Amino acid sequence: MLYLKVSIMFKTTANEVWAFDAEWVPDPKAGRLLYGLPPETPDRDVIQTMWHQGGATEKDPQPYLKTIVCRVVSIACVIRKVRSDGQVGLSLLSLPKDVESEAAREESDILSRFLEGIGRNKPQLVGFNSQGADLKIFIQRGIVNGLSAAGFCQRPERPWEGVDYFARGGEAHIDLQDLVSSWGKSTPSLHELATLCGIPGKIEVSGQGVAEMWLAGDLKGIVAYNELDALSTYLVWLRMAHFGGFFNAEAYEEEQARVRTLIAERAGRAGAEHLLAYQTEWDRLQASMLA
Repeated sequence: MLYLKVSIMFKTTANEVWAFDAEWVPDPKAGRLLYGLPPETPDRDVIQTMWHQGGATEKDPQPYLKTIVCRVVSIACVIRKVRSDGQVGLSLLSLPKDVESEAAREESDILSRFLEGIGRNKPQLVGFNSQGADLKIFIQRGIVNGLSAAGFCQRPERPWEGVDYFARGGEAHIDLQDLVSSWGKSTPSLHELATLCGIPGKIEVSGQGVAEMWLAGDLKGIVAYNELDALSTYLVWLRMAHFGGFFNAEAYEEEQARVRTLIAERAGRAGAEHLLAYQTEWDRLQASMLA
């Protein structure tokens, strides 16, 4: 008998939605502690040891490591907020905000800022493979870093009495991959789902390139890559919300126009070439969908 994983569409869209994505790399400090490596061992050598211990092969030189041994280096999210007058605001949050600041680059600062923001605003979180990965690494590494995230961790006595980010199947956290997946090879990647919907997937960089970028000191590049994944996650959420009947055709077009406006506003700043490239690729894919 064939058993399929059955998923259902989310039931609600909250007045405040955070569509987020995170980037992490093997943590050299964790590698030195776990494998007894000398303190002077270069980060690159430590990370190579971690991949080797994680089962690296010639075909898979960078195996997926347990998130507990990885360090969060960037978090980005698109924030959609319906104001009291009914107007919709859209913004793009990126951490660290200042890649040149040593304090802002610290994992503890990145995590505490993001989790405190969640705890304060109680948004509906939207991610892709976030139930098994992103949200778990926030919790694991928050504990490792000795953080306190009481607002984020707070759970209501009854499901209907408040926001609960730990309730499996609840509406406070929507994992888009979980909603469109069945078992095994039929689970789509964000790149596959986005691209086939006319939304940019991976542009030039892939997830496996993030560790090399971090070793090379290119945190700016990582944040840029992270922002694009957050935009794609948000656009996929919009499309799924349209599929679920939360936005009719006209409203869906308006929501996409807001994203284009957000990109145009941010693209006017220095160092925003990646957003212009994203818009160009989005236009190309949209045109190909109509061909």
